Amino acid sequence: MSARFFDPDGDLYGLPTFPFRMAPDGYATRRQLRADGLRPGGQPAAAQLLWFSNRRRRTGQPPTLRVAYLYHRDLAKPVRPMTPGRAAALAKAMLARRTCPECHTDTGYCIPRSLGMCVTCAYPDSETP
Repeated sequence: MSARFFDPDGDLYGLPTFPFRMAPDGYATRRQLRADGLRPGGQPAAAQLLWFSNRRRRTGQPPTLRVAYLYHRDLAKPVRPMTPGRAAALAKAMLARRTCPECHTDTGYCIPRSLGMCVTCAYPDSETP
């Protein structure tokens, strides 16, 4: 076990802190809560996980310190159900993301923000397979 980020009392980091994959039972990240159909429900973070990410090390840069906040499972609330109004707003927002501002067609995929238009409008001279 890595002792570098092991601070269960929170004396060093302010919150109880554990190394990556070493959280005790009863805690969960937002993603873990969501997978179980729960949400934090307004509770503050009860603990945190800290680890160094090695992604940047491949490019010669120092590793990045990453953090994941943990919440009490027993204080979590169920996810609010989708209402018809929220579903309609979500559908409208997704349609806007799929609609090309140049040719005004529904592309069937989210328009890349790097292009600002559909691939067909961005590269009109290239052949489609």
